[in-house]
Amino acid sequence: MGSLLFLLGVLQLLAAARAAYKQWIPNTNFETASNWDKERVPCASDVIHFEKNKVLSVFVGSPHTVTEMFLPLNGELLLAPGAGFAAFDGSWDAGCGSGAVLRFADAEQRSWFDPALWKDVSPAGGREPARRIFSVDEERVPCQYDDVIFQPETSFRVNLDSSQQVIHLRSISLMGQELSSAEAWAEYLGGPSAPRQFHGNGTLQVTGARCPHSSGCACGNTQDGHRICASLLGAAGCPALPCQSPLRPLGHCCGVCGAVVTLDFTPDFDLQKYQDRVVQSWLSLPKYEGVQMAISKVHSAQTFLGLLPRGSVPVIQIVLVDGGAGEQAGTAAQQLATDLVGDIAQHGAALGISSSRMEVATGSTLGGQAGGRAARRIAAGTVLGLLSGLLVLGGILFLYRKGKLRPCPLHLHRLWDQAEDAASPEPASDKGFDNPMFDVVSGLCLGIRGAWGRGGAQGSVLGVFCWGCCFPSPSFAFPSPAAAGTAGIWLGGGGAAGAGSPGPADVLPQPPVRPQRDRDLTARP
Repeated sequence: MGSLLFLLGVLQLLAAARAAYKQWIPNTNFETASNWDKERVPCASDVIHFEKNKVLSVFVGSPHTVTEMFLPLNGELLLAPGAGFAAFDGSWDAGCGSGAVLRFADAEQRSWFDPALWKDVSPAGGREPARRIFSVDEERVPCQYDDVIFQPETSFRVNLDSSQQVIHLRSISLMGQELSSAEAWAEYLGGPSAPRQFHGNGTLQVTGARCPHSSGCACGNTQDGHRICASLLGAAGCPALPCQSPLRPLGHCCGVCGAVVTLDFTPDFDLQKYQDRVVQSWLSLPKYEGVQMAISKVHSAQTFLGLLPRGSVPVIQIVLVDGGAGEQAGTAAQQLATDLVGDIAQHGAALGISSSRMEVATGSTLGGQAGGRAARRIAAGTVLGLLSGLLVLGGILFLYRKGKLRPCPLHLHRLWDQAEDAASPEPASDKGFDNPMFDVVSGLCLGIRGAWGRGGAQGSVLGVFCWGCCFPSPSFAFPSPAAAGTAGIWLGGGGAAGAGSPGPADVLPQPPVRPQRDRDLTARP
């Protein structure tokens, strides 16, 4: 029995280690000075003014004396034990003065997707988040398997506008009570406080489920990435960086100087164990004192030829940044990334890592060149590919305008038909059938003639380039221009041409050809 309790305790500690707890920072408490336009809590001689049309939930933690107070049409005052309001009797209050009008601040625009309004915390009895670990911007707001905490004895107002209809959470704690089931959350939503605390087009849904994979789970905030970045950056935009070609990690709003290592993993990979390995084996070393790491599972978009999207695959992204300035920016992160890739080359199979890729951006010219080399190769390849395509199309158009290319019918025959005498009569007992798949096919064709044999009576075509033609079966070859009457432009040619054989660049006329029948394949030996 004791061993079973010990095992349950270990499992609970592991679950707490993997769980992420995010706490909402602002509140709408009466005693919070920042909630008032004068940046102070109202005193006895002040006039208190709540906007009439604002929806509010305000927690009051202590007794107050007021001269006058205007309340909203739709709001609530949550009174702690012993808290309340009393009328001012007119006596002098040295700390208040003659009084003023204090207005309660507007909390309508406090967005759920503003990373500045959340902070990572540890559960009761759990460990503090590692000092060297940070999160990309999309993961600084609650993810789909996170636990959300609103501090006890606080009121709040949260805007849930989202590109998702449902925002999933593992649990939510408010007023000192944890709600970790869909039934408990539905009951709270039916109460009077929930509509005054949460508003917007999004809906919170509590699942009670933890991430089922040892390799971790994607955060799930990609659809609202633009909201996260707009809330975080505002009109200022991203700051200037000392490195050349800054890296843009997935889920992050701005570029960074440092390194990004991408891991392809197997089912044996354990994200928490690997994070602990990096922290203990490298980040604890004095030479990496200023390096910070973000590690998580993300979905990397896949494309066809770098242009057409074709889904995404899950990968592990490691973002490494340091506090270096000028030419030293990102150099320590680059060295750590090199160490990690080297370690993966030796122990990747045991760690559940199948492959790794590294990108670097530092303040030095050499580092900047290394970081942007892959991007420049892709850009150069794209430009060369486009130029080659344009040259080919231009050449075809030029030949067509000069009359060197023209539409022509192309007849596809069986391979063994070339060995038959062109004058042999058609068998009377032909039991063939019409097959439209091997009938006349039209297109724009350019043939290259090879050596002519049998005194020029028959030749062979080395190659045919067609636009608008199709070759449905490799069993069918092309007869010689003289034997089959195929029209086209025949260029080149080796060997001696026989009498009457077409010479180089001769244009052969196309006589009318009656579509042939496909003979019964079983009739031939």
